[in-house]
Amino acid sequence: MSLLCSLFGFSRQAWYAAIKQKEKVSFEFDAVLAEILAIRKRIPGIGTAKLYELLKPFLSSHFIKMGRDKIHYLLKKEGLLVKKKGRRVVTTNSDHCLKKYPNLVKDIIPTETETLWVSDMTYLSCGRGFAYLSLIMDAFSRKIVGWSIQKKLDAKGPVLALKMALKSRTKATQLIHHSDRGVQYCSWVYVDLLRDSNVEISMCSSAEPNENSMAERLNRTLKEDFNVKGFISFCEASEVIERVIKTYNDYRPHASLDYRTPKQAHQSIGSQRLRWYPYKKIRFSNVIRKPVNTA
Repeated sequence: MSLLCSLFGFSRQAWYAAIKQKEKVSFEFDAVLAEILAIRKRIPGIGTAKLYELLKPFLSSHFIKMGRDKIHYLLKKEGLLVKKKGRRVVTTNSDHCLKKYPNLVKDIIPTETETLWVSDMTYLSCGRGFAYLSLIMDAFSRKIVGWSIQKKLDAKGPVLALKMALKSRTKATQLIHHSDRGVQYCSWVYVDLLRDSNVEISMCSSAEPNENSMAERLNRTLKEDFNVKGFISFCEASEVIERVIKTYNDYRPHASLDYRTPKQAHQSIGSQRLRWYPYKKIRFSNVIRKPVNTA
């Protein structure tokens, strides 16, 4: 061994130190990989940035120095990078004679919870057909406050999601409900429920389909990060969706919330840093949320 080391210009101590370091790195990679797989069981499609945030406590407690770039390298090396494919199916029918409402939220950035809710519907493959998921999210905290999954694309799902959201309210703040112009959200039963609850109604304008991008992004997050794309039965879909929404609210860090969870943001008091707000279509850097003008 001494002769071999001398040929390459190394001492025996340096050789054994290098072997020991390599073994240490290999052990750390294996430990981190096991933790990554455990996290991926809960959120199969979580990306590198959010995965790194969830790994921080594990890395710290095990005295492992590993940054986000090295985590990305490990994911790439093990073939664990997430490949996200975009696919869009239209579930909104705005070609109807029911009253449509103007967009009230173009210039609004909420400063607290229960001032702006955004809502949308999406489809899920279920058996030989589809199931339809209705979601309502608090725009300040990104928490899902109401949801319902139904077999038919009618107003029942959105109405049940709205009733759940209204039941969860704890404040008397002026609230705006924003949605697309789908027939479900313009239906008399849905509109009357909002009016009876003293909630202002806001809808996308027909010329700006991106005006409900926050709710649409939530749909994509659930499908991609949690892999909720297809189910054997409606019963299975209902059980999985309930579990996924709880995990999204309580466990998944959100980039626009400085990597806090929606539940943590929903329970926070005072100003909150904003990284991105979709109605502005630009990125902010350390901008405090501006007050909602409800006058």
